[in-house]
Amino acid sequence: MYPLKFRPILKSMVWGGEKIAPFKSITTDLHNIGESWELSGVKGNESVVANGEYAGKTITELIREFKDGLIGKANYERTGEEFPLLIKFIDAKQDLSIQVHPNDELAAKRHNGSKGKTEMWYVVATGENAHLMAGLKEKITPEEYVERVNNNTITDVLQDFTLQPGDVFFLPAGRIHSIGAGSFIAEIQQTSDITYRIYDFGRLGLDGKPRELHTELAKDAIDYNVYPDYRTHYEKAADKENVLVDCRYFTTSLYELDKEYDVDLSALDSFLIIICTGGNAVITDSEGNRETVRQGETILIPASTAGVKIAPEGKVQFLTSYVK
Repeated sequence: MYPLKFRPILKSMVWGGEKIAPFKSITTDLHNIGESWELSGVKGNESVVANGEYAGKTITELIREFKDGLIGKANYERTGEEFPLLIKFIDAKQDLSIQVHPNDELAAKRHNGSKGKTEMWYVVATGENAHLMAGLKEKITPEEYVERVNNNTITDVLQDFTLQPGDVFFLPAGRIHSIGAGSFIAEIQQTSDITYRIYDFGRLGLDGKPRELHTELAKDAIDYNVYPDYRTHYEKAADKENVLVDCRYFTTSLYELDKEYDVDLSALDSFLIIICTGGNAVITDSEGNRETVRQGETILIPASTAGVKIAPEGKVQFLTSYVK
Protein backbone atom coordinates (compact mmCIF):
# COMPACT_ATOMS: atom_id res chain seq x y z
CA MET A 1 0.00 0.00 0.00
CA TYR A 2 0.99 3.63 -0.45
CA PRO A 3 0.58 6.75 1.75
CA LEU A 4 -3.11 7.56 2.10
CA LYS A 5 -4.87 10.92 2.26
CA PHE A 6 -8.45 11.38 3.45
CA ARG A 7 -11.24 13.86 2.88
CA PRO A 8 -11.65 16.13 5.92
CA ILE A 9 -14.95 15.87 7.80
CA LEU A 10 -15.89 19.46 8.67
CA LYS A 11 -18.03 20.12 11.73
CA SER A 12 -19.98 23.33 12.29
CA MET A 13 -19.93 24.34 15.97
CA VAL A 14 -21.51 27.21 17.86
CA TRP A 15 -18.01 28.15 19.08
CA GLY A 16 -16.25 27.67 15.72
CA GLY A 17 -13.82 30.13 14.16
CA GLU A 18 -12.33 31.09 10.79
CA LYS A 19 -8.84 29.54 10.83
CA ILE A 20 -9.44 26.02 9.53
CA ALA A 21 -10.34 26.80 5.92
CA PRO A 22 -7.35 29.06 5.10
CA PHE A 23 -4.99 26.83 7.12
CA LYS A 24 -6.02 23.88 5.00
CA SER A 25 -6.30 25.92 1.77
CA ILE A 26 -9.89 24.89 1.22
CA THR A 27 -12.98 26.90 0.39
CA THR A 28 -16.26 26.18 2.12
CA ASP A 29 -19.56 27.88 2.84
CA LEU A 30 -19.93 25.96 6.11
CA HIS A 31 -20.31 28.55 8.85
CA ASN A 32 -18.64 28.33 12.27
CA ILE A 33 -16.24 25.54 11.34
CA GLY A 34 -15.08 24.31 14.71
CA GLU A 35 -13.55 20.95 13.89
CA SER A 36 -11.97 19.21 10.94
CA TRP A 37 -11.86 15.46 11.54
CA GLU A 38 -8.73 14.49 9.65
CA LEU A 39 -8.73 10.74 10.24
CA SER A 40 -11.63 9.00 11.94
CA GLY A 41 -12.92 5.50 12.47
CA VAL A 42 -15.87 6.69 14.57
CA LYS A 43 -19.02 4.92 13.39
CA GLY A 44 -21.04 7.24 11.17
CA ASN A 45 -17.98 9.46 10.68
CA GLU A 46 -15.50 7.14 8.98
CA SER A 47 -12.87 8.94 6.91
CA VAL A 48 -12.92 8.41 3.14
CA VAL A 49 -9.74 8.01 1.07
CA ALA A 50 -9.03 10.96 -1.22
CA ASN A 51 -6.09 9.69 -3.33
CA GLY A 52 -5.07 6.77 -5.52
CA GLU A 53 -6.84 3.55 -6.38
CA TYR A 54 -8.64 3.32 -3.03
CA ALA A 55 -10.26 6.76 -3.36
CA GLY A 56 -13.85 6.59 -2.13
CA LYS A 57 -13.26 3.73 0.30
CA THR A 58 -13.60 4.28 4.04
CA ILE A 59 -10.87 3.61 6.57
CA THR A 60 -13.02 0.78 7.94
CA GLU A 61 -13.27 -0.86 4.52
CA LEU A 62 -9.49 -0.68 4.12
CA ILE A 63 -8.89 -2.27 7.52
CA ARG A 64 -11.33 -5.01 6.59
CA GLU A 65 -9.33 -5.64 3.41
CA PHE A 66 -5.74 -5.25 4.65
CA LYS A 67 -6.11 -5.98 8.38
CA ASP A 68 -2.76 -5.83 10.22
CA GLY A 69 -1.05 -4.78 7.01
CA LEU A 70 -2.70 -1.40 7.46
CA ILE A 71 -2.78 -0.88 11.24
CA GLY A 72 -0.39 -3.47 12.70
CA LYS A 73 -0.89 -6.89 14.28
CA ALA A 74 -1.31 -5.76 17.90
CA ASN A 75 -3.67 -2.94 16.93
CA TYR A 76 -5.79 -5.27 14.82
CA GLU A 77 -6.03 -7.73 17.71
CA ARG A 78 -7.10 -4.93 20.09
CA THR A 79 -9.49 -2.92 17.93
CA GLY A 80 -10.40 -5.09 14.94
CA GLU A 81 -11.85 -3.02 12.08
CA GLU A 82 -12.08 0.17 14.16
CA PHE A 83 -9.20 2.56 13.53
CA PRO A 84 -7.71 3.23 17.01
CA LEU A 85 -7.07 7.00 16.81
CA LEU A 86 -9.10 10.09 15.97
CA ILE A 87 -7.21 13.08 14.58
CA LYS A 88 -8.74 16.58 14.56
CA PHE A 89 -7.97 20.23 14.02
CA ILE A 90 -9.98 22.39 16.43
CA ASP A 91 -10.59 26.13 15.91
CA ALA A 92 -12.13 27.95 18.88
CA LYS A 93 -13.54 31.43 18.35
CA GLN A 94 -15.33 31.11 21.70
CA ASP A 95 -14.61 28.99 24.78
CA LEU A 96 -15.71 25.38 24.37
CA SER A 97 -17.86 23.84 27.06
CA ILE A 98 -16.15 22.56 30.19
CA GLN A 99 -16.12 18.80 29.83
CA VAL A 100 -14.61 15.50 30.83
CA HIS A 101 -14.28 12.07 29.22
CA PRO A 102 -14.71 8.67 30.90
CA ASN A 103 -11.95 6.10 31.08
CA ASP A 104 -12.16 2.73 29.33
CA GLU A 105 -13.75 0.93 32.26
CA LEU A 106 -16.50 3.51 32.81
CA ALA A 107 -17.18 3.95 29.10
CA ALA A 108 -17.52 0.19 28.58
CA LYS A 109 -19.90 -0.08 31.53
CA ARG A 110 -22.12 2.85 30.55
CA HIS A 111 -21.90 2.92 26.77
CA ASN A 112 -22.25 -0.61 25.47
CA GLY A 113 -18.59 -1.60 25.49
CA SER A 114 -17.28 1.70 24.12
CA LYS A 115 -13.75 2.94 24.77
CA GLY A 116 -12.89 5.92 26.92
CA LYS A 117 -11.06 8.98 25.72
CA THR A 118 -7.51 9.95 26.54
CA GLU A 119 -6.27 12.77 24.32
CA MET A 120 -3.59 15.39 23.77
CA TRP A 121 -3.43 18.89 22.31
CA TYR A 122 -0.70 20.54 20.27
CA VAL A 123 -1.24 24.30 19.90
CA VAL A 124 -0.74 25.15 16.22
CA ALA A 125 -1.62 28.85 16.33
CA THR A 126 -3.12 31.38 18.71
CA GLY A 127 -5.21 34.51 18.54
CA GLU A 128 -5.35 37.40 20.99
CA ASN A 129 -5.71 36.26 24.62
CA ALA A 130 -5.72 32.60 23.61
CA HIS A 131 -6.16 30.29 26.57
CA LEU A 132 -7.46 26.95 27.74
CA MET A 133 -8.39 25.26 31.00
CA ALA A 134 -7.06 21.89 32.12
CA GLY A 135 -7.17 20.27 35.53
CA LEU A 136 -8.15 21.36 39.03
CA LYS A 137 -6.12 23.95 40.91
CA GLU A 138 -7.63 23.09 44.28
CA LYS A 139 -9.12 19.99 45.84
CA ILE A 140 -12.90 19.67 45.66
CA THR A 141 -15.30 16.86 46.47
CA PRO A 142 -17.81 15.40 44.03
CA GLU A 143 -20.55 17.14 45.99
CA GLU A 144 -18.76 20.50 45.77
CA TYR A 145 -18.30 19.96 42.04
CA VAL A 146 -22.08 19.67 41.57
CA GLU A 147 -22.66 22.74 43.75
CA ARG A 148 -20.16 24.79 41.75
CA VAL A 149 -21.75 23.80 38.45
CA ASN A 150 -25.15 24.85 39.79
CA ASN A 151 -23.94 28.21 41.16
CA ASN A 152 -21.73 29.02 38.14
CA THR A 153 -18.39 28.94 39.99
CA ILE A 154 -16.84 25.79 38.49
CA THR A 155 -14.30 27.88 36.51
CA ASP A 156 -12.93 29.26 39.81
CA VAL A 157 -11.28 25.92 40.60
CA LEU A 158 -9.83 25.18 37.15
CA GLN A 159 -6.29 25.90 35.99
CA ASP A 160 -6.33 28.49 33.18
CA PHE A 161 -3.33 28.69 30.83
CA THR A 162 -2.25 31.44 28.44
CA LEU A 163 -1.14 29.83 25.18
CA GLN A 164 1.67 30.10 22.68
CA PRO A 165 2.15 28.04 19.49
CA GLY A 166 3.95 24.82 20.32
CA ASP A 167 2.32 24.34 23.73
CA VAL A 168 1.35 20.76 24.54
CA PHE A 169 -1.22 19.38 26.97
CA PHE A 170 -1.81 15.70 27.76
CA LEU A 171 -5.34 14.94 28.95
CA PRO A 172 -5.84 11.48 30.42
CA ALA A 173 -9.45 10.38 30.74
CA GLY A 174 -10.98 12.01 33.81
CA ARG A 175 -9.19 15.36 33.52
CA ILE A 176 -11.67 18.23 33.40
CA HIS A 177 -10.87 20.68 30.57
CA SER A 178 -12.01 23.32 28.10
CA ILE A 179 -10.36 24.69 24.96
CA GLY A 180 -10.49 28.48 25.17
CA ALA A 181 -11.18 31.21 22.63
CA GLY A 182 -8.32 32.02 20.26
CA SER A 183 -6.92 28.47 20.28
CA PHE A 184 -6.15 26.54 17.09
CA ILE A 185 -5.21 23.02 18.09
CA ALA A 186 -4.28 19.64 16.67
CA GLU A 187 -5.89 16.91 18.77
CA ILE A 188 -4.87 13.25 18.92
CA GLN A 189 -7.19 10.96 20.87
CA GLN A 190 -8.58 7.50 21.32
CA THR A 191 -11.34 6.64 18.91
CA SER A 192 -14.29 7.69 21.01
CA ASP A 193 -16.91 10.40 20.75
CA ILE A 194 -18.08 10.20 24.37
CA THR A 195 -18.04 13.63 26.02
CA TYR A 196 -19.70 14.67 29.27
CA ARG A 197 -20.54 18.36 29.01
CA ILE A 198 -20.27 19.90 32.48
CA TYR A 199 -20.83 23.61 31.93
CA ASP A 200 -21.57 25.70 28.84
CA PHE A 201 -21.47 29.31 30.06
CA GLY A 202 -25.24 29.68 29.53
CA ARG A 203 -24.75 29.46 25.76
CA LEU A 204 -27.37 28.43 23.22
CA GLY A 205 -26.64 25.84 20.54
CA LEU A 206 -26.98 26.33 16.78
CA ASP A 207 -30.64 25.35 17.17
CA GLY A 208 -31.20 28.25 19.58
CA LYS A 209 -31.69 25.97 22.58
CA PRO A 210 -29.40 25.33 25.57
CA ARG A 211 -27.11 22.36 24.97
CA GLU A 212 -27.55 19.31 27.18
CA LEU A 213 -25.38 19.06 30.30
CA HIS A 214 -24.17 15.77 31.80
CA THR A 215 -23.48 16.90 35.35
CA GLU A 216 -24.27 13.60 37.06
CA LEU A 217 -22.52 11.42 34.48
CA ALA A 218 -19.41 13.56 34.81
CA LYS A 219 -19.47 13.38 38.61
CA ASP A 220 -18.11 9.82 38.66
CA ALA A 221 -15.79 10.33 35.68
CA ILE A 222 -13.73 13.26 37.03
CA ASP A 223 -10.26 12.78 38.48
CA TYR A 224 -10.43 15.02 41.58
CA ASN A 225 -6.70 14.92 42.26
CA VAL A 226 -4.67 18.12 41.96
CA TYR A 227 -1.39 17.83 40.03
CA PRO A 228 1.62 20.20 40.16
CA ASP A 229 1.76 20.92 36.42
CA TYR A 230 -0.75 20.18 33.65
CA ARG A 231 1.38 21.52 30.81
CA THR A 232 3.61 19.03 28.95
CA HIS A 233 7.23 20.17 28.72
CA TYR A 234 9.60 18.97 26.01
CA GLU A 235 12.94 19.79 24.42
CA LYS A 236 12.70 20.95 20.81
CA ALA A 237 15.52 20.46 18.31
CA ALA A 238 15.57 20.85 14.52
CA ASP A 239 15.95 17.91 12.14
CA LYS A 240 15.24 15.23 14.72
CA GLU A 241 12.34 13.55 16.50
CA ASN A 242 10.99 15.44 19.51
CA VAL A 243 8.77 13.09 21.55
CA LEU A 244 5.80 14.96 23.06
CA VAL A 245 3.61 12.23 24.54
CA ASP A 246 4.29 8.52 25.00
CA CYS A 247 1.36 6.64 26.57
CA ARG A 248 -0.45 3.34 26.11
CA TYR A 249 -2.90 4.90 23.63
CA PHE A 250 -0.52 6.79 21.33
CA THR A 251 3.01 8.09 20.89
CA THR A 252 3.19 11.55 19.34
CA SER A 253 6.30 13.42 18.19
CA LEU A 254 7.12 16.77 16.62
CA TYR A 255 9.51 17.29 13.70
CA GLU A 256 10.84 20.54 12.25
CA LEU A 257 12.90 19.77 9.15
CA ASP A 258 14.83 21.75 6.56
CA LYS A 259 16.66 18.75 5.07
CA GLU A 260 15.81 15.19 4.11
CA TYR A 261 15.01 12.84 6.97
CA ASP A 262 14.61 9.06 7.00
CA VAL A 263 12.08 7.46 9.33
CA ASP A 264 12.78 3.76 9.92
CA LEU A 265 9.50 1.91 10.48
CA SER A 266 10.79 -1.64 10.05
CA ALA A 267 10.49 -2.49 13.76
CA LEU A 268 7.21 -0.64 14.31
CA ASP A 269 4.07 -2.80 14.47
CA SER A 270 1.78 0.14 13.72
CA PHE A 271 0.61 2.62 11.13
CA LEU A 272 2.18 6.09 11.26
CA ILE A 273 0.08 9.25 10.98
CA ILE A 274 1.72 12.44 9.70
CA ILE A 275 -0.10 15.69 10.51
CA CYS A 276 1.41 18.63 8.64
CA THR A 277 1.23 21.86 10.65
CA GLY A 278 3.46 24.04 8.46
CA GLY A 279 5.14 23.97 5.05
CA ASN A 280 5.19 21.14 2.51
CA ALA A 281 7.18 17.94 2.04
CA VAL A 282 7.45 15.03 -0.38
CA ILE A 283 7.09 11.65 1.29
CA THR A 284 8.60 8.61 -0.42
CA ASP A 285 7.92 5.19 1.08
CA SER A 286 10.07 2.06 0.97
CA GLU A 287 8.30 0.89 -2.19
CA GLY A 288 9.06 4.13 -4.03
CA ASN A 289 5.55 5.57 -3.77
CA ARG A 290 5.57 9.38 -3.51
CA GLU A 291 3.00 11.73 -2.04
CA THR A 292 3.18 15.44 -1.21
CA VAL A 293 1.85 16.51 2.18
CA ARG A 294 0.97 20.17 2.68
CA GLN A 295 0.09 22.36 5.64
CA GLY A 296 -3.29 21.30 6.96
CA GLU A 297 -3.13 17.79 5.50
CA THR A 298 -2.91 14.46 7.31
CA ILE A 299 -1.46 11.35 5.74
CA LEU A 300 -1.51 7.70 6.84
CA ILE A 301 1.50 5.44 6.34
CA PRO A 302 0.40 1.76 6.44
CA ALA A 303 1.97 -0.61 8.97
CA SER A 304 3.43 -2.73 6.16
CA THR A 305 5.71 0.16 5.13
CA ALA A 306 9.34 -0.36 6.17
CA GLY A 307 10.22 3.32 6.17
CA VAL A 308 9.68 6.74 4.62
CA LYS A 309 11.95 9.52 3.38
CA ILE A 310 10.65 13.02 4.07
CA ALA A 311 12.02 15.75 1.80
CA PRO A 312 10.98 19.27 2.87
CA GLU A 313 10.17 21.88 0.24
CA GLY A 314 12.05 24.56 2.16
CA LYS A 315 10.97 23.94 5.75
CA VAL A 316 8.26 21.68 7.10
CA GLN A 317 6.75 21.07 10.53
CA PHE A 318 4.62 18.04 11.32
CA LEU A 319 3.42 15.74 14.08
CA THR A 320 3.57 11.97 13.90
CA SER A 321 1.50 9.55 15.92
CA TYR A 322 1.27 5.78 16.22
CA VAL A 323 0.05 3.12 18.65
CA LYS A 324 2.54 0.62 20.06
